Amino acid sequence: LIRSAEDGCVEEAKSTLDFMLRSDFIPDRTVFTVLLKSCIRRRRFELGREVHSLVIESGIEFDAILFNSLISLYAKSGDWRKADEIFGSMGEMKDLVSWSAMVSCYSLNGLNSRAISLFIEMVISGENPNEYCFSGALRACWNREFAATGLVIFGFLTKTGHFHSDVSVGCALIETFAKGFADLDSAKKVFDEMPDKNSVTWTLIITRFAQLGCPEEAIELFLDMVIAGFQPDQYTFSSCLSACAELGSAAVGRQLHSWAIKNGSISDVCVGCSLVDMYVKSCLNGSVAESRKVFDAMLEHNVMSWTAIITGCAQNGGLPDEALRLYCRMMTEGTVKPNHFTFSAVLKACGDLFNPRLGEAIYGQSVKLGFATVNCVGNSLISMYTRNDRMDEARRAFEFLVHKNLVSYNALIDGYSKSTDSHEAFDLLNRVETSEFGIDAFTFASLLSGAASIGAVGKGEQLHGRLLKSGFESDLCVSNALISMYTRCGDLRSGFKIFDGIENRNIVSWTSIITGCAKHGFAETALELFHRMTETGIRPNDVTFVSILSACSHAGLVEEGWKYFRSMSEDHGMAPKVEHYACMVDILSRSGHLDRAMRFIDTMPYPPDALIWRTLLGACLVHGNVELGRLAARSILEKNPDDPAAHVLLSNLLASKGQWGEAAAIRKEMRSRNVVKEAGSSWIEVDATVHKFYAGDSKHPEAAAIYGELDRVVGEAKGMGYVPVTDGVVLQQDVEEEEEKERYVFQHSEKIALGYGLIRSRGGKGKKVLRIFKNLRVCGDCHNFIKFASMACGREIVVRDSNRFHHFKDGRCSCNDYW
Repeated sequence: LIRSAEDGCVEEAKSTLDFMLRSDFIPDRTVFTVLLKSCIRRRRFELGREVHSLVIESGIEFDAILFNSLISLYAKSGDWRKADEIFGSMGEMKDLVSWSAMVSCYSLNGLNSRAISLFIEMVISGENPNEYCFSGALRACWNREFAATGLVIFGFLTKTGHFHSDVSVGCALIETFAKGFADLDSAKKVFDEMPDKNSVTWTLIITRFAQLGCPEEAIELFLDMVIAGFQPDQYTFSSCLSACAELGSAAVGRQLHSWAIKNGSISDVCVGCSLVDMYVKSCLNGSVAESRKVFDAMLEHNVMSWTAIITGCAQNGGLPDEALRLYCRMMTEGTVKPNHFTFSAVLKACGDLFNPRLGEAIYGQSVKLGFATVNCVGNSLISMYTRNDRMDEARRAFEFLVHKNLVSYNALIDGYSKSTDSHEAFDLLNRVETSEFGIDAFTFASLLSGAASIGAVGKGEQLHGRLLKSGFESDLCVSNALISMYTRCGDLRSGFKIFDGIENRNIVSWTSIITGCAKHGFAETALELFHRMTETGIRPNDVTFVSILSACSHAGLVEEGWKYFRSMSEDHGMAPKVEHYACMVDILSRSGHLDRAMRFIDTMPYPPDALIWRTLLGACLVHGNVELGRLAARSILEKNPDDPAAHVLLSNLLASKGQWGEAAAIRKEMRSRNVVKEAGSSWIEVDATVHKFYAGDSKHPEAAAIYGELDRVVGEAKGMGYVPVTDGVVLQQDVEEEEEKERYVFQHSEKIALGYGLIRSRGGKGKKVLRIFKNLRVCGDCHNFIKFASMACGREIVVRDSNRFHHFKDGRCSCNDYW
């Protein structure tokens, strides 16, 4: 029986024990103890409980060794109450092993206060703790609540000479400093002082460095481990791959991948999950192809591997459709059920697809599986609704969430802040300020992003003041959000003030200011900043290059655009994405090189999508190329017959060339197919309140005064030489009278917003800059009119349309009529 138990054949040993008892042979305590320890080692806890019952039935007298084995059995099976009962029944038989086992039992089961109290009681009773008892007590201190107690125990074990006694003590101390204090320096000092290290110790220190934001140091420690002659196992590889994911280092990750294949760790499901995550996060071109290869090659999948690939597609790969297909496959196969992280990723995919109905169906599945009240699921549901501008449903989801956290508040604040009515966002800000959570940097960043999206510089300035009072002025995330807010609200000067005040700029800081310069039409400044950035050693990312290419496009710098496009792959090892190709098409076609743009599209490694064709179609409208415009529109409509932009752009192109019949036919077809173009709207912030207008808007309480002011300004502008541009006007009733067309263009939303800004800022010249924001591209007539209006009113007027900023002053625009 003992031989079977020691060989791990616990079923065979148990059968032998049953036979002995049926044959009236009573085993001694040693037999029972050996069998119990074998059950513990093999984690056969149910079998161990059966052995305990047989011990009681046998009627033999218990000794301390048998009691201690039973305490260990119940401690490791999670039944601390039974272990406590056995420990309490020992009376005077308690020895050091009993005390140590019970201290470990409490700490293993999260009863940290009991573990520390029992440790103190043991010392008071006269027992001298050994290395195992110290390890169990330190385990109870692996949290912020009892971390300080861990320092006391550290002092005690140092005085009693147990610091160097066993590897387990060193590991427990490393965990105390890493988990209790997030103090990696002290954890590393303990590690360096340990006389004996093994693979477990090395893996522990590597894991904690990777988890606590020091991925480079984690990789360096891995190299030291290998040089020291220790072999990494599956846990080491998982931690190192996580570090590579944080660093975005696919090169090191691939080497680890090869090593894992060679030593057989690749078959471990945790290593597979870490590889999937690493390839998703570190792939330069955002492709999930390598992650998918790893995922498909895994022999066994668990919820972590499914969640890793689904999250990769939803968050990093920008493939929400594929994320949903994988989720459906996971559910169809039925071998693995999703967890709360899975639902969180899938709900994000639904938000990206602007499909809240599907999201609600998936949320229903999370309700059935009991995850509806989990924070991350509820927070993702809130974000999905806010992405789809369904703020009422988002608010209900927020209120339904029982255990709200700061992420919950931030998700809802982010949604409210991006709507023109931002009062709710500020109400929530006040609410969270007085809550147990307080405000974090992301709260301010969300509100600043919202202010930037609607151009509410007044709100942005209020937030700037509040965050200064809250002590967030030195936070890099907040500073970057301030740069973005000011530049996107038309105040580039203030954006530069923030940028110049940042000591340790990162790629986001540089990209934010470069993007601001590009949007404002200051291409030379943007390019100069790019060179300064690369000289400091900061590597540009995809967004940086989109901004640089956009700057070249706005300024007509064709050759410069080519230079930077090629440098992506030649100098920076980055594969251009579709958006970079779209920028190049824009550079070529906007400058009139439509044939070159078409040849460029033919040589693309990707099939051109709607963005590429829409860019070309927009340039055809500017340059009047009907033939190429028809081709571009046809390419869009073949894939999506209901694309409103393609219909409108082609209609305007035909109208501008005098082909009124075809233009009207396209509009008629749109109505018959119920294709509705996005309604043009403009807004202006006055006294920290955003006022929004649509074309022909008469609902505003000051509408009469607005149109009266517009009539006055139009009259002055005409006296200065302004002539309305009506070539592109196609009215539903096919009205051809020029007077009717003029009346139509006078009612464009940006003109109404300008009129309102003027009546609310009367008092002559030299007044505050008027900043107007439009959701679509500003039309030729409005652009021309605002030039004359800036001269007639003696005002500087800044207009942000969907493409760029226009700074109007003294009858001129910063774009030099190239937009």
